[in-house]
Amino acid sequence: MRRRRPARAKVATMRIPRTIFSLPALSAPLLVLFVAVLGLAAGVVAWLTGADHIASLAWAAGTVPVLLALAVDIVASLRRGEVGLDLVAALSMGTALAFGEPLAANVVALMYAGGEQLEHLAEGRATRDMTALLGRVARTALRIDAGGMTETPIADLVPGDRLLVRHGEVVPVDGTLGEGRALLDNSPLTGESRPVELAAGDAVASGATNLSDAFVLIATRPAAESTYAGIVRLVEQARSSKAPMARIADRYAVWFLLLTLAIAGAAWGLSGDRMRALAVLVVATPCPLILALPIAIISGMSRAAGRGVLMKQASALEAMSAVHTAILDKTGTLTEGRITIGRIDAEEGFAPDEVLRIAASLDQASTHVIAQALVAAALARGLTLSPPSDVVEVPGAGVAGHVDGRRAAIGTFAHVLGEDGLRVARAAGIIAAGSIVLEVDGRPAGVIVLTDPLRIDAADTLASLRRSGIRRLVLASGDDEDVVTVVAGGLDIDEAFAGLAPADKVRIVAEEKRRGPVMMVGDGVNDAPALALADVGVALGARGAAASSQTADVVLLVDEISRLGEAVEIARRTRRIALQSVYIGLGLSIGAMVVAAFGHLPPVAGALTQEAIDVAVILNAMRALR
Repeated sequence: MRRRRPARAKVATMRIPRTIFSLPALSAPLLVLFVAVLGLAAGVVAWLTGADHIASLAWAAGTVPVLLALAVDIVASLRRGEVGLDLVAALSMGTALAFGEPLAANVVALMYAGGEQLEHLAEGRATRDMTALLGRVARTALRIDAGGMTETPIADLVPGDRLLVRHGEVVPVDGTLGEGRALLDNSPLTGESRPVELAAGDAVASGATNLSDAFVLIATRPAAESTYAGIVRLVEQARSSKAPMARIADRYAVWFLLLTLAIAGAAWGLSGDRMRALAVLVVATPCPLILALPIAIISGMSRAAGRGVLMKQASALEAMSAVHTAILDKTGTLTEGRITIGRIDAEEGFAPDEVLRIAASLDQASTHVIAQALVAAALARGLTLSPPSDVVEVPGAGVAGHVDGRRAAIGTFAHVLGEDGLRVARAAGIIAAGSIVLEVDGRPAGVIVLTDPLRIDAADTLASLRRSGIRRLVLASGDDEDVVTVVAGGLDIDEAFAGLAPADKVRIVAEEKRRGPVMMVGDGVNDAPALALADVGVALGARGAAASSQTADVVLLVDEISRLGEAVEIARRTRRIALQSVYIGLGLSIGAMVVAAFGHLPPVAGALTQEAIDVAVILNAMRALR
């Protein structure tokens, strides 16, 4: 998996520049760690054999590369106006070398190199990109001209071109349907699970998938100005608008640095012993901040992964732990994303099962997705279907024929009942979103309302989000208002929005971010721009679009929305454990600094004491795994 690396600061405090070392076999953090370990080991061997001078040179050699890398990084940070705890580490290593204590310097260098390697493992080398989203964009189109049909790059298409869009192909540019009817899957654009039926002259958006037979498209816009290209641009703009995350450790950097220098200066000034000052600097090395944070976060990420939640970078977990508002898409997120029968309103003289049986019997002759849903529902109820005859299908409108010797028709109100019947049905208020009508022997037999049912765990998921500390829940859908109203009415939702285009979802995310950190949850390409703009974007990767998974910070790898609540709780608990480790570690370090200031901890012993503190902090941080 590849992902982009947004402009932000990292969780751990030590950041050794990757440009210093360029050996292909080893990454920079691993190489620096290797040098520090090699220097320490070589020095120990030399010391055990009585070669004290060689031991000192080996320990110094194991320290200098880390110190140089730190110096370059510190200069770069200072130029940006940032003061980090890296300065304390560099000061302790440099002072130890200057005072003739290379072993203490090497131990400190090893701790820092280890922290950088942990960070490196947590973040990885992958960068987020747009390959999945761009992979869906059509590259060529079949253009119809006087000489026949030619495969043409979409960049060469102009308004007025006639294109043939074959079954299963993605619409290359915005246009209008040239003739006949077409059935399109617009879910990547709108999130709507039901296919859209279009007639000649209707607008067709790029990015939709043709579910019917081949149709002629008349281009109205060049590819660069079409709907799908707009989605790509929205994602790119949203990605660039992400603000850098402040490092937790740096919040304590200035005061900890001043406290360290004050204690070291006082120890040297009052006692006249410079080694006391060195011991204070060595003990003050803030590895609880360097190591506790990445280890706790790595543990939390591992715990989340074990529950089927992939956090693609460490900052995603930190961002999720601070979320105040959750914005959720409807189709495929809170709902199943599959067409099912909501209810059957039978007319007098017909039972609901009979309405379904006749409709499904007739629809056996159709490959329409709604027809397939009706047949599946009838078979699931154990109904016996009759073979249809004299079947005539109008693509995207309905099917007519004979079932058991009776004339029947199933489809849209306009197709089955005609325009007059459609007006009567609307006036009577019997048309529901996604409904189709069955006519038998010239009179209405019943209305079948198609729905996209809520996930069984939708309500529990929202409740768990509330328990985890999320204060505001928002539903954002591209579906019809009446459908969204019904869904929101049955859930603990603070506010619901319907009929949203991708740009509208981006706008809502931007507005909600003024209230506090926002988490956006979705599964379609239409959600990708909003996922990118949110403080943390969560994609349903099990059945969602690849583009949303590539753009999101967090991916649910299992088709269970309930894991979202678990992920937020894991993030919050991990943050608590990380901060506990920081506070405990800093407290112990300050205590050790005081002891060193009174001359009870020589530099090497101080470094080993700091290592003991690190072990305690690491063990506490690893509680996030449980």
